[in-house]
Amino acid sequence: MGESTKTATEAPVLLAIEGLKTWFRVGGETIRAVDGVSLQVSAGKTVALVGESGCGKSVTALSVARLVPEPPGVIAGGSIRVAGQDVLAMSREALRELRGSQVAYVFQDPGQSLNPVLRVGTQLEECRRSHRQQADRSAVELLRCVGLPDPERVLTAYPHELSGGMKQRVMLAMALACSPQLLIADEPTTALDVTVQAQILSLLQDLQAQFHMGVLLITHNLGLVAEYADYVYVMYAGQIVESGPTASVIRAPAHPYTQGLIGAVPVLQREGGERPTLNGIPGMVPNPAQWPEGCRFADRCDYVTDRCRQGQVPQHVSDEGANVGRAVACHHPRHRVGATGAEVAP
Repeated sequence: MGESTKTATEAPVLLAIEGLKTWFRVGGETIRAVDGVSLQVSAGKTVALVGESGCGKSVTALSVARLVPEPPGVIAGGSIRVAGQDVLAMSREALRELRGSQVAYVFQDPGQSLNPVLRVGTQLEECRRSHRQQADRSAVELLRCVGLPDPERVLTAYPHELSGGMKQRVMLAMALACSPQLLIADEPTTALDVTVQAQILSLLQDLQAQFHMGVLLITHNLGLVAEYADYVYVMYAGQIVESGPTASVIRAPAHPYTQGLIGAVPVLQREGGERPTLNGIPGMVPNPAQWPEGCRFADRCDYVTDRCRQGQVPQHVSDEGANVGRAVACHHPRHRVGATGAEVAP
C-alpha cells in the first residue's frame, strides 16, 4: 500500500515501507526473509504486523532503522521512509541520529537487552547522553513515567534485581528517552506472565496517547491485536497476505492463513459446556531459501487449486463500504474485499 496524500485532519504517515526486500546471503544461498513488503504507520496509531515465527516480522522491524547486519544481510530492493526521510540513503551519522531520536525499539526479552553488569541508571543515562539535545526528561522522570515505583531505587539496581515486568518498563523508559516519533515493539510481552503482559500493553497504550507516537507492534498473538491495534498486516513467508482495519479483518478474515491464525486462538471452556478444541495450522512455513512458486501458503491451505501454485497471486483491494482499507493476496478470498469481480470460493 503506497504512501497516500493526507488531508489536514488525517494523521501524518511516520513510516512508509514500499516493496522492501531484505535478504541474507549465507553459504552460497540467498535467503529471501522479507520479499516485497509494503506497510504504513501513522502518528498516534498502533499498527500490528502478525504472523508465525519465521515469516519475516522481526527482520522487517530491524530493517526500518537498518539494524540488519551487513553482511550477511542486504536490503536488495524497495524503500523505507521515516517522517519523509529516505532511510536507505542515510549516512552512518544520519542513521545514528535516526535511531533513538526518531525510531526506538523495545524487544521481547528485556533480560537479554539490558547489560547485566551495569546499573539501570548508567544504562538509561547512556541513552540520554547519545542524543543529548533531545533528552529533555531526567532519568527519574522517565522511570516514573513508565509506572515504576521508587524510581530512585531502581536507578541504582542491577537488572537481575528487577522482575521481568520492571525490566520491560525500564526498556520502555530507555526507548522514550529521546521522545521518538515511532516506537517498534517486537513481541514486547512474550517473556512475561499474562497479568504483566496486560499491564505492559496498557502502559504502552497510555504512553502512545501521551506522546502521540506511532507504534508498530510485532506479534503472533491475534488476541493482543484485536485489543490494541488500529490496523493489521498479516505476514506469511516474507510477504503481506492480508491487511486492513483490525476490527474488519478479525470479523471477516479473507485469507485462509488469517482464518487459520484466528482459529488457533485458544477459547476458554464455559462451565458445563463442551471442551473447546485448539485448531492449529498443519505444516510449517517453507524454507526462505526455496520459496515455492505461486502462493506460498498453498501446501497448508484447505482451498488450494492448481492455479494457486502458478504465477503471481492476485491482490484484491477495496476502499468502499465496510471493506474500506482492506487488501488480500489470494486466488480464493473467503470474503469479497474488492469490486474486482474476483472469484470467491463457496
